[in-house]
Amino acid sequence: MIITLTPNPSLDRTVTLAGPLVRGGVNRLRSVTTEPGGKGLNVARVLARSGQEVTAILPAPDYDPLVSALKALDAVGLSAVTVDVAGAVRINTAVTEPDGTTTKLNEPGAGLATAEVGAVEAALREAVAVGADTGAGNSWAVLSGSLPPGAPSDWYARLVGLLRQAAPWLRIAVDTSDAPLAALAAALPDAAPDLIKPNGEELGQLAGLPAERATALEEGAIAGDYAPVAAAARVLVDRGVRAVMATLGGAGAVLVTADGAWRASAPAVPVISTVGAGDSSVAGYILADVRGESAPRRLATAMAYGSAAAGLPGTTLPGPGDLPDRSAVVTEL
Repeated sequence: MIITLTPNPSLDRTVTLAGPLVRGGVNRLRSVTTEPGGKGLNVARVLARSGQEVTAILPAPDYDPLVSALKALDAVGLSAVTVDVAGAVRINTAVTEPDGTTTKLNEPGAGLATAEVGAVEAALREAVAVGADTGAGNSWAVLSGSLPPGAPSDWYARLVGLLRQAAPWLRIAVDTSDAPLAALAAALPDAAPDLIKPNGEELGQLAGLPAERATALEEGAIAGDYAPVAAAARVLVDRGVRAVMATLGGAGAVLVTADGAWRASAPAVPVISTVGAGDSSVAGYILADVRGESAPRRLATAMAYGSAAAGLPGTTLPGPGDLPDRSAVVTEL
């Protein structure tokens, strides 16, 4: 069993344009879709489509349209646990152009009161306990996405500590950015997760690089120089993080663990929409891990799922049948 937590869920509205985005002008829409969203929920949906039992925890008021939309997902192996809160779920809008360029307009979220933060934590603890009692073996907990207003910036760091105490056998992934990611890094090694997935710039910031060098990591990888990316990831591994998977857009990804470092190219697919690609990569990594696969295979599977998501329209998330015909090429660094 796998648990995901999405503290700031959303209804994801994707509008597909018939042509390039014209700022200040009239833009004709080719299609509009609305689906349950939020990074942790995206991870859960990909895993469920791939045959895993998943419990997705998220705050949402009982009356919210998101709750109704989630009920349809129960049939595909995803069990949603919603924590009743006062504020409505936010609506995020992604604008996708014909060449795959995606512009995201994300609302901040309604916010959580202190008691609601505590209720979400209680739901997470209960899900872990249920899994242990039933012998389901909660192999992973995925803490993913932005934090809503009212949630402490160090919430993910606190939750990692909580989970380590409650279930030391549990593997933990964290995928976030900005202040929550900085707070997690500041709490290392006590709050070290088993997996983090920064992009190139975030990785550089976490490793303490100056701003210009952090920004240049992905540019260097595009030019074929992956060594600085691996070195920055090694800083975090040395501080207790079990695996750092840095996603680098068209330059692929780099995975660093205590046992080595690898880079993977991105399988060639026509890019239609990048919505959910990073979340799909996390799901692919976890999927390979629960199957007992090696680090290079975990990276290759992550790249396959991420690329598959980029080749699908709107907010469509991939399943096994959507994976590219050719695997990513993984090379040891």
